Amino acid sequence: MLGVNQLSGTTANNFTGVVAYTVTAADTSTSIYNVTVIVSSALGPAAVNLGTAGSYVILAKTGVSTTGTTAVTGDIGLSPAAATYITGFSLIADATNVFSTSSLVTGNLYAANYAVPTPSNLTTAIGDMEIAFTDAAGRSLPDHTELGAGDISGMTLTPGLYKWSSGVLITSAGVTLTGGPNDVWIFQIAQNLTVNNAARVTLAGGALAKNIFWQVSGQATLGTTANFKGIILSQTLISMNTGAVLNGRALSQTAVTLDANAVTQP
Repeated sequence: MLGVNQLSGTTANNFTGVVAYTVTAADTSTSIYNVTVIVSSALGPAAVNLGTAGSYVILAKTGVSTTGTTAVTGDIGLSPAAATYITGFSLIADATNVFSTSSLVTGNLYAANYAVPTPSNLTTAIGDMEIAFTDAAGRSLPDHTELGAGDISGMTLTPGLYKWSSGVLITSAGVTLTGGPNDVWIFQIAQNLTVNNAARVTLAGGALAKNIFWQVSGQATLGTTANFKGIILSQTLISMNTGAVLNGRALSQTAVTLDANAVTQP
């Protein structure tokens, strides 16, 4: 129970098992208390295993581009396209030619034409991304189907598996995901994911972006100044419009385009 003030000289304890405490009262009488901690199980489906794709905050096949003053925290990977298809970052090649750096990125940038072991690492990561997409898309027995006919604006969503045969829309009314730090959400979207300008995905109850998976068979578009949370697994383009913020990962089987965005790995 970290963060709780322990009194009378008692040492803080993580309580990994049953612990016996002897309590001494002011009159010197004593009593022994056994403390048993039960860890609640996670709600929702099992998390999607990203494999080595989870080493990248942005991963794409055909290109990664930015305009404006973008700030990326985490590594960027591109394969099978070459580094010439990473544009707008003013790449600075490392002396080893294994990676490059950029003033816009707190992390490294990797491309398929860099020195070994980068090409094979990226091939593995791209394969893992595709496996993760297939896993997320193939989950069965959804808890919710066709919720809101694809418009989840203004809703509060609990952990679970959500499935749509259409696209999904989040307007400026936003959406709230409420659950614990181990709970999982998987959104199966057969068409496009559209997040309107100024829309916000809000996390409540301790929910974490790393446990939220948006599987998008079409294009994922984050509108101007939108604030989004979670892992985007897109079969096509991931487009972030001016000033949009992503706390999560952008994993695209085509390209990722940025415009003065903040992208932070969860």
